[in-house]
Amino acid sequence: MKRVFAKRLFSVSACLATACASVPVLAADEIKVGLMLPFSGTYAQLGEAVEKGFKLHIDEQGGRLAGKTVTYVRVDDESEPSKASDNVNKLIKRDKVDVIVGTVHSGVVMAMAKAAKSSKTLLIIPHAGTDEVTGAMCAPNIFRSSFSNWQPAYGAGKLAVEKGYKRIVTVSWKYTAGEESLRGFKEGIKGSGSSVVSDLTVPFPNTEFQALLTQISALKPDAVYAFFGGAGAVKFVKDYAAAGLGRTIPLIGSGFLTEGVLQAEGAAAEGLQTTLHYADGLNSEVDKAFRAAYAKAYGAGPDVYAVQGYDAAQMLAHGLKATGGDLGKQAGIVKAIETMTVNSPRGAFKLSKAHSPVQDIYTRTVASGENRYTSIAAKGVGSPSDGCAMAAR
Repeated sequence: MKRVFAKRLFSVSACLATACASVPVLAADEIKVGLMLPFSGTYAQLGEAVEKGFKLHIDEQGGRLAGKTVTYVRVDDESEPSKASDNVNKLIKRDKVDVIVGTVHSGVVMAMAKAAKSSKTLLIIPHAGTDEVTGAMCAPNIFRSSFSNWQPAYGAGKLAVEKGYKRIVTVSWKYTAGEESLRGFKEGIKGSGSSVVSDLTVPFPNTEFQALLTQISALKPDAVYAFFGGAGAVKFVKDYAAAGLGRTIPLIGSGFLTEGVLQAEGAAAEGLQTTLHYADGLNSEVDKAFRAAYAKAYGAGPDVYAVQGYDAAQMLAHGLKATGGDLGKQAGIVKAIETMTVNSPRGAFKLSKAHSPVQDIYTRTVASGENRYTSIAAKGVGSPSDGCAMAAR
């Protein structure tokens, strides 16, 4: 932030010296936010919901934080890791954003974290759950308003044990998020007598699932645990139901299997149980107010992606308030966010020393087009922070 603040001072001085003939000057009361999210492809719906949630909180503050107007630079990262470095460096070096909010794909967020760490640009992650970002890649200026990949999966493991499932098959995309989700699930069933008899994967974002379904049918497990999201989740849930597997082999999953896509999944999702850090029917006063405001603003109900975007904005607002909007005082912004209690629609939470939420994971059951709250699968779940030097601060 000191680098950005210094450049602004230089620009103002240059402007005064040349009568503002040619030097572009950022307004002194402006905060520039780079929204690097997927707005096309498999995860487009997720990126749009994050953006809506983030902007909802800003709009509730009159479009200003700590007295400064918030402006946006919007980048479609296409969930494409090969383009991530160029995209994030353009935001930092060309657009000179003050803070970056993003993203969804775990492979993309790794490049974002690397660039944010080296440039000391504030980064708030409103979805991507890769453990490494708040593990080995952790940094004082990097925060997560969402989850780590293993948190909801760990809760799903506890759900599987509660249901008495002994022989379980896991299915997922073969990429970082999928691998970490499977690890969390296995930790959730560890020592229970339940076991994973086969891990089945397809490359991201492949949605040709017939071979997997044939293998599941042949293995005849007690249950299947699935990790998919967005359009891939819709395709898998529909294919699973069409194959008739749901009648004999229960399907459970990380909450992203049904979150935000129930309308598209239709009857195929009815009765599915998933675990996540948000659910329909929590009925807290904070959640009811959030859901009413979101519905009024966008004409639809919110999902966990919107909640994570909303909470990212809450974290930024709290940090800026602590320094009176002074972006040059990044240490003060960081300390304020580190120590805050986020009054979230999901339930209030604090951050771990690695800057990731410590939160309850809920069991939800799909009923009449909603992911209805059933119970708490795991309470006060933290996240892995192995290798995070900040943990020793």
